[in-house]
Amino acid sequence: MAKFVRVAKAADVPAQSGKCVEAEGRSIALFNLGGEFYAIDDTCTHEGGPLSDGCLHGDEVECPWHGAHFNIKTGAVTLDPATEAVARYNVRVNGEDIEIEI
Repeated sequence: MAKFVRVAKAADVPAQSGKCVEAEGRSIALFNLGGEFYAIDDTCTHEGGPLSDGCLHGDEVECPWHGAHFNIKTGAVTLDPATEAVARYNVRVNGEDIEIEI
């Protein structure tokens, strides 16, 4: 059964940036896009690069290793060399806490 897990404080993720958080043994990339929070798997499906370290371009993150792009709202690949999407997670803000549904 899915549940929401606290992963960070809203203040821990500055606007237009990402952060790697851990939840239930998973590494998840948490992004703040203009005050809205989004979460996807942190591991690029191409060769395992850390997506939380990538640069945001609008609602896409660029993998810092080989340049693949993923939509942070859906997890879909938007630019090669990756060909497989990453999982996305529901996010909610509860007071100052950010919670991800696992």
